[in-house]
This record gives sequence, C-alpha cells and structure tokens, in this order.
Amino acid sequence: MTYTIKTQNNEWEIVCGLEIHCQIISKSKIFSGASTEFGDDANENVSFIDAGMPGMLPVLNKECVRQAVKTGLGLNAQINKHSVFSRKNYFYADQPNGYQITQYEYPIVGEGKVKIDLADGTSKDIRIERIHIEQDAAKSIHDINPKKTYVDFNRAGVGLMEIVTKPDFSSPEEAGAFLKKLRSIVRYLGTCDGNMDEGSMRCDASVSVRLKGETNLRERAEIKNVNSVKFAMQAIENEAKRQIEIYEQGGTIEQQTRQFDQSTGQTKFLRLKEYADDYRYFPEPDLPPLDLTDEYIESVRSEMVELPDAKKARFIQDFGLTAYDADVLTEDQKTADFFEKAAHGHDGKKVANWILGDFFALLNAHKLALEKSPVSPEMIGELVDLIAQNIISGKIAKDIFPIMWETGKMPSQIVEEKGLKQVTDTSAIEKIVDEVLSQNAENLAAYKAGKTNLFGYFVGQVMKASKGAANPQAVNEILKTKLG
Repeated sequence: MTYTIKTQNNEWEIVCGLEIHCQIISKSKIFSGASTEFGDDANENVSFIDAGMPGMLPVLNKECVRQAVKTGLGLNAQINKHSVFSRKNYFYADQPNGYQITQYEYPIVGEGKVKIDLADGTSKDIRIERIHIEQDAAKSIHDINPKKTYVDFNRAGVGLMEIVTKPDFSSPEEAGAFLKKLRSIVRYLGTCDGNMDEGSMRCDASVSVRLKGETNLRERAEIKNVNSVKFAMQAIENEAKRQIEIYEQGGTIEQQTRQFDQSTGQTKFLRLKEYADDYRYFPEPDLPPLDLTDEYIESVRSEMVELPDAKKARFIQDFGLTAYDADVLTEDQKTADFFEKAAHGHDGKKVANWILGDFFALLNAHKLALEKSPVSPEMIGELVDLIAQNIISGKIAKDIFPIMWETGKMPSQIVEEKGLKQVTDTSAIEKIVDEVLSQNAENLAAYKAGKTNLFGYFVGQVMKASKGAANPQAVNEILKTKLG
C-alpha cells in the first residue's frame, strides 16, 4: 500500500533517500595507527595525522578496505576494482586538516540492493547507490559550558563506510525497516557494531514531498546525524509535514541542512545545503589509487557468513517457523545462534514459542543481555522434550521455567527434585475425577440438565486437585466418559 499524507485539498507522497555512516570495526584508524577504542578519555587516542599536524602523511589501513568489501558483498553490491581517494574541502573545528579524505567519483563499492520486509507482509527492494570509505571527524561537545564548544579528537580519523541509497523510501516505516536490516547485516558481518546511541552508526535523511501522481523530484532538505531508528522515522515524517505545510501556503522549499530535535520532535534549520562544487573535490595527492584483484575479492567472499535473509528462509523451511517469528529470531545473530542450539534435535516451532515468550519476557524484566542469561539453549530444548514426552504438562512447564532461571538447573533435575512428573496413570486420574464430581453435586446436576459449559470448570477442578500433575488429555477423556 502506498503511503500518503492527506490534507484538506491534496494527497502528498514522501520521497526519501538515506546516507548511513557506519564506523568500521578495526583496531586502528583508517590513515593512522591510533586506537579506535570507544569510551577512552577525551583526546587520548590521537596521532599527529589525526590532529592535522604539518608534514604528516596518511597510510591506508588494509583492514578498513577488507571490511568495506565485505559489506559491499553483504549488500549484494558491485565491488569496484579501481577506486580513488579525494579531498573534500571545508573548514570546521572538528576537521583539523580543513579537509576530509574520502572517495568521490570512484568509490570502492557500486550499486547493490537490500530487501526489506514490512508490517503488512509485503517486501521491497531498496537500491544501494554506492559505498565509499572515508575518515570520520572529531566530536564537538556543546553541553559542558554554555559559552564554549569542546572537541574530542578520539573519533577523528576513525574509518567510516558511507552507505548511500537511491531515493527509494516512500514512508518512515520503510526507512526504519531498512536501518534495522542494515544494522543487522553489518553486525552479522562484523564490519560495524551498529550502536547508533554511541554514534558508530549515524543516519542522514534527504526528504522531499510531491503530489500523488507526480513523477518529478522537488527540492529536498537533509536531516543530519540522526542517532536512532525511532528518531529517523520521526524526523522523516515531521520534515515531510513541514514541507507540505509550506507548499500549501504558497511557499517554496530551500535546499537546507537540518537537525532533528529529540525534545520537540521537530526538525530545525542548521544551514543552507552545500553542493558538490562547494567542497572543491580533487584527488588526494598523498594516497595512490586503490586497485583490487579478483583473487582478493574472492578471498573476502570466502569469509562471508550466512546473512539474515538466508538464515530466515532456512529457519522457515527447517523448523516450520512463521515468517514473523523467523524475522525476530534472525535480526540479531546471537539470538539466531541461541535459537538454533536450543532447537537442535527438538521441536523448533515450540522452542521458538518459549524463546519469544517466557524467555524474552524474563530477559526484559531483568534487563539482561542474552549472553548473561542463566537459562541455556540446552535447558529450553530439554523442557520442550519433557512436554512432548508427557513427562510434564505445559502448565507445569510454566512453573518450572522461573525455577530454571533462578537456579540454573536443568528442567529434568527440577522435575525429579520437586516430584513434578505428570500423572498419566488413568486409574489415579479417574479416582481424582470421582472425588471432584462427588464434591460438586450441584454443578454436576446443572451439567446434566444442559449447562455443558461447566465442562471446563470440572477440568479446572481436577487439575487443581492434582496440583497440575494430571495429564490434561487423560483428564478430558475420563471426564467425557463420566459425564456421558
């Protein structure tokens, strides 16, 4: 379904493209040997190159190149065997050289595509225009002193992949789905940690609007450095509504750079948008062109892991999961691995139900990361088997699960220690049924008089009397016989 914004007189469409800056996972920066460790004291990890000292020459970090190629392969993109570094000239306090070393005309990765899945069950291909590698700027800090801006150069020179899409997004939901998918892919690949709250993955959104049915592109505004999926979606929607309001009042849109204010949910003006000519790009004189061989590209391809889409399809086929359950379980690689260990040799669908239900609920309640869980994959697999083998009922399993969490004991051990084995002896269950019926003569008479909805009441009373240990199927069958 096409997403539109309706006003009193018109119906408008959003046209949006994204530029995502992903910090490359490497131990040192892209053109220097300084550490990339996050969270160190301000200005601790700064080399002479990062600080822009005269006479310092950059040396390309080969690991950053390998990570960019791997990301390109993960996004089904063309790897360019020939790429060139350029200088992007602008002055700002966080850019000590007065220019940024980046790639312009000849990026390392060309066109690709990523499939996103939407809430209504549909899918859409988002086209990747390019990926280029560059150095990050320093971090400006404005909230320490009301009259001063401080600059932390630890981030300056960290390798970045800038992933640029075509203007293929027509709704905030699509942009959010793409950011989640991209974050999942780079985490699977180990090329970026995807932590938007730490700034290692940041999003710029270029937004314009047009009347439904129009094919031309109108003037756009770019929203810079949005640091969460939620805020990116809010920023796109708010900016679209701002532009629509201006158009409907007879105004025009300037090509601006804007910022999303999280406190107000609005975008605000930063500056007029620069054009490529403003940056005076020219080839970086201190770095030669980057030429890759087919053998090198194939060596990187050999390192590729199974990515979310492939894993999702396999989970649906091998374990009988729904598309939704498989999507949730494969978004994070650690979760996917946990599920697969738990499901190995067991009923995968039922394992998924326990993980997505009780297990996730306890993780969230205790605010624990998956790797800190006291419940192991093997424990969940065994619990599912105990139910399947009629050793315990589903109700008893619900009681056992919190005990597994608290003690770290295997469910079979808990069942043995607490005497929770399900009663399957029909004579024992029949005796309990007879006692329940004799104690509920009035309800028994009402049932026989036609109030058959009391059947569930009798089942509940028998289960209560057996402390949940009676086999529910046997209880139902015996009651049906007794009640005739």
